[in-house]
Amino acid sequence: MEKVKAKKHLGQHFLKDESIAKDIADSLSLQGYNSVLEIGPGMGVLTKYLLEKPITTYVIEIDTESVTYLEANYPKLHDKIISKDFLRYDVNEIFKGEQFAIIGNFPYNISSQIVFRALELRNQIPEFSGMFQKEVAERICEKKGSKTYGILSVLAQAFYDTQYLFTVDENVFNPPPKVKSGVMIMKRKEDFSLPCSEKLFFTVVKTAFQQRRKTLRNSLKTLQLSDNLREDTIFDKRPEQLSVEEFIALTQKIEADGI
Repeated sequence: MEKVKAKKHLGQHFLKDESIAKDIADSLSLQGYNSVLEIGPGMGVLTKYLLEKPITTYVIEIDTESVTYLEANYPKLHDKIISKDFLRYDVNEIFKGEQFAIIGNFPYNISSQIVFRALELRNQIPEFSGMFQKEVAERICEKKGSKTYGILSVLAQAFYDTQYLFTVDENVFNPPPKVKSGVMIMKRKEDFSLPCSEKLFFTVVKTAFQQRRKTLRNSLKTLQLSDNLREDTIFDKRPEQLSVEEFIALTQKIEADGI
């Protein structure tokens, strides 16, 4: 079968470099789970290296042309191809509450949404590895004090240890993207439960960064905090000045205030 033509509306950029595909596959530790789900496999350049590993590989692909190609060229994927949109798919149709890893060369136009969806599924996902636009991969792993440190950084690092692995040039893709790419991995913390309301934590982080240039005293006004609480010196800071641990402590204070 002829190769699949990349579709712009799906954000497809097919990786051509086999060594990079192997390095991404090898980034997984294979500890604590028996299955991996690859998102957006395209023509299977990463898939082939996953299939060599002692785990069960599933792929989820929205592009029907890619699905047909995978069915024709990867017999080991028989009954392991999910022709669905990951962002709208109930993964427990396959995984039934079991642990599984996520990996992929993610479509850049929805890569942040994929991370947020993985965070929703954090109870089942001990590892998450893949390729993003370089700036997004860096943002996920960024520490406080940087202009790129934001919602994605704090929420990912609250539950996972994140590591930026390596940068990938544009010319190893077909068609080449206009930006460099970056590979990063998230490994779930041994204790990934928060000592505060997780729902409130998400609200505090998102609300704070929606007006990131303002101090927390101003950006969190909509939470209707008590005047007494707002006198705390932590509210003099802007959101990028707070570490993940400080955001957790802030949430605990707000929780104690009766929110």
